[in-house]
Amino acid sequence: MFVCTSCESAHRTKQAIRTSGGERLLRQLQALHESESLDAFSIQPTECLGACEQNCAIALSASGKHTYLFGNLPVDDEHLESTAAAVMAGAVQYHAKPDGTLSYIKCPELLKKNVLAKIPPLPESRSNIAGA
Repeated sequence: MFVCTSCESAHRTKQAIRTSGGERLLRQLQALHESESLDAFSIQPTECLGACEQNCAIALSASGKHTYLFGNLPVDDEHLESTAAAVMAGAVQYHAKPDGTLSYIKCPELLKKNVLAKIPPLPESRSNIAGA
């Protein structure tokens, strides 16, 4: 999982803030990840996911799987914990699926309505295909 740390930052909002919304989300996700002992995937900060007009953004990505980009994730005090819980639930579902396809029915509502992109996995190169 990649978490944009520049989302809702001082350079974007033009306000004097110490911690960006993306950094707050990252910390909340890291705490959940640690408390739930999830070793199937890691959480990595990144400076930008290119979704600056979509407020806080995260991406789920793994080799051989679809990549999902989610935006408009609320990280205000009222929503931070529920946002992190929804993201973590989606990440667990994503990493459990061989191709990374999230089930629309089982996907947390917050993620369902905030998908910015679903990118197919890169095809295997011919040198990686058995018998080629």
